[in-house]
Amino acid sequence: MKYAVIAIIFLLTLSLLWLILALWLASFVMTGDRQTLGQAMKWQSERYDTSFYDELDHNDYTVKSYDGYELHARFLRCPEHSGKYVIISHGYTDNRIGSLKYAKLYIALGYSCIIYDLRGHGLNQPTFTTYGIREGKDIAELVKDTRARYNDIQLLGLHGESLGAASTVTSLQYKPEVDFVVADCGFSDIDNVLREGYKNAGAPTFLIDVADFGAKIRYHYSLKKMRPIDSLEDNELPILFIHGADDTFILPKNSEDMAARTKGYSEFHIIQGAGHAESILNQPEEYERIVRAFLNRD
Repeated sequence: MKYAVIAIIFLLTLSLLWLILALWLASFVMTGDRQTLGQAMKWQSERYDTSFYDELDHNDYTVKSYDGYELHARFLRCPEHSGKYVIISHGYTDNRIGSLKYAKLYIALGYSCIIYDLRGHGLNQPTFTTYGIREGKDIAELVKDTRARYNDIQLLGLHGESLGAASTVTSLQYKPEVDFVVADCGFSDIDNVLREGYKNAGAPTFLIDVADFGAKIRYHYSLKKMRPIDSLEDNELPILFIHGADDTFILPKNSEDMAARTKGYSEFHIIQGAGHAESILNQPEEYERIVRAFLNRD
């Protein structure tokens, strides 16, 4: 009897420790430290000339998403007033300031830009990340808001980086009223990214399965269902996929696989010498050439 009680206590303790580990791993994966706007601006300013930003006419506003969550956005008006618009989505732990390097390009191409803080980032209320599931719905709502807010739209596109790219691709299942999509270093599914990261860190990859269990218990979302690539099977919007050749965080195969999956027109370009989210900084002229050619294609 004594040994049976000890065994039961041992098993209960082991189960509790396993549950604690699962919940902690889920939190680690879905609630990383976020940059402040000031930290993001410092990072950007150290890597390229951000002075164009200070000269732009802009205004701030919030957009209520499908569940009432408020997204903080900033409109950057192109001096040309061309009727061309683009909504730019930043990467994980970054904020709207991280979109400026792309806004600089689009302003030069005659586009007004909507930059915003993804759910749980920047000035938005803290919350967990679902790697595209809720974020994709947010982008669909931003498109609706943009269409309603600006009455001179002739062309509207989406551009995303990393998590922003994955969220942008995920939004396509909701058939947003846009004309083009640019997805830079996005992931096809978060599971392969996490497994590659754990493998490179020398950690056992089965911990991803433990984290998935914790995510379902703690946040009611499964990591295994965070799969932007599944939104592409009936997509007919033209998509430009760009990826750094030296990206070891999100492997270029993610973009390659998504380009192959989409039903509509797609392009896939590798930027040599660029790591994760470095393509436009590493090869700005080549990046502009690729984007310009995509936008001006027949």
